Amino acid sequence: MPPSSGAPAPAPAHGHSPWRSLRYRGMRWWSVANFVSNAGTWMQLTVQNLLVLQITGSAAAAGLSLSVQAAPGLLMGLVGGAAVDRWPRKLTAAVSQALLGAVAFTTALLVAFDRLDVGVLMALAAVTGLIATVDAPACALLGNDLVRPEDVPSAIGVGSLVHSAGRLAGAALAGITVAFLGTSAAYAANGLSFLFVAAVIPFLRLRPVNPVNPVDPVDPVRDESAPRAEADDMSVREGLAFFARRPRLVALAGISGITAIFGRNYGLTLAVLVTGPLAGGAGAFGTVATVLAAGGIAGAVLGARLRKPSVRLVGTLAAAGALLQAVAGLSPSLAVLLVLVLPMAVVESVSDTAATTILQTDPPAHLRGRVLGVWGSVRTVWSLAGPPALGLLMETAGARGALVTGGLVIAGAIGAGYLLSERRAPRPVLVRAPGIPTVTERPALSTAA
Repeated sequence: MPPSSGAPAPAPAHGHSPWRSLRYRGMRWWSVANFVSNAGTWMQLTVQNLLVLQITGSAAAAGLSLSVQAAPGLLMGLVGGAAVDRWPRKLTAAVSQALLGAVAFTTALLVAFDRLDVGVLMALAAVTGLIATVDAPACALLGNDLVRPEDVPSAIGVGSLVHSAGRLAGAALAGITVAFLGTSAAYAANGLSFLFVAAVIPFLRLRPVNPVNPVDPVDPVRDESAPRAEADDMSVREGLAFFARRPRLVALAGISGITAIFGRNYGLTLAVLVTGPLAGGAGAFGTVATVLAAGGIAGAVLGARLRKPSVRLVGTLAAAGALLQAVAGLSPSLAVLLVLVLPMAVVESVSDTAATTILQTDPPAHLRGRVLGVWGSVRTVWSLAGPPALGLLMETAGARGALVTGGLVIAGAIGAGYLLSERRAPRPVLVRAPGIPTVTERPALSTAA
């Protein structure tokens, strides 16, 4: 059982170390818990599709189970985010983790006793997705509550590295576990990983009130002993309205959407490019995937060095990655492609870290759960719409044409958005008082803040 995390040991005021968030004892414990949880999750995911195929014999059913699990994020994301804002953060995360563990244990028992059929499988997938609408924003914001705002990029970058490490460990352990203990053991291990996280959460100490900057205190959501103001509007509508009125969040949604539809799906586009025009095989694409993963890890480390990223930085990096994607589509050989995909993965990973930081720190503390709920719904739309749209583009333009066209569309759209925001920004207005020349300026409301 972990000891109390104690008072955090903050990083130096101007530190840019990517590991500075680990100076907080609570963050170290949270990182260990997330590694265990991610390893368990990837153990389950590694065998899940095989299990669906064994039960149904249908690849379409395997895809349907993933869609059923994702559907609650589209339909109930806003409600889940509102619950995170309304309920105590630590309690919410602990309960949601325990419930996910219960679902995993239930699945393990049904598999062990050969009682799992298609209907039950789909129901369990839907329940998992429903719980995740609360668990995902609760755990994301809980990790950030352990560090100061300027160290949130480091916390997110470390979380990305932990996720990658847990994925590798989980995939490796899945094969060993299934070989010696059976498929149900992978689900049981995932259940134990959820319970481990739930057991760690009560011992985490959230960062205390900042007496110097009263705008950044521990709010009632974080400080479970503080009373909530009766005037707080905790409705779902308020979170949606805030998101819609916040130009920088709308801009992030636009960048996410355009990149999800015309880029990012490299498991599809690069696979077709490598095995088609470049005449490579599965091994060659495996090499490309490895380089992409390495670039993503390097980008997470670089992104963790950020302190206060801007939407302009997110857009610039996304546009740079898109242009690299377009050039990659013209690669004459596998060697040239490998040289291009590494920086492409790096800049996109840094862009993702910066965007996540803005999403989790820009809104007022009492609205962050609902903003993440809105984002979860938007991201689900893009993830469902992206692959079919990209597949249609590949059907008409081929792998090279899809990469080049998609990259140019992304870069062009981001550039156009930047120019439009600059044009809409109010210009300075000169005001001359009688006898005393003075100058005042209207505040700029550029979405590229």
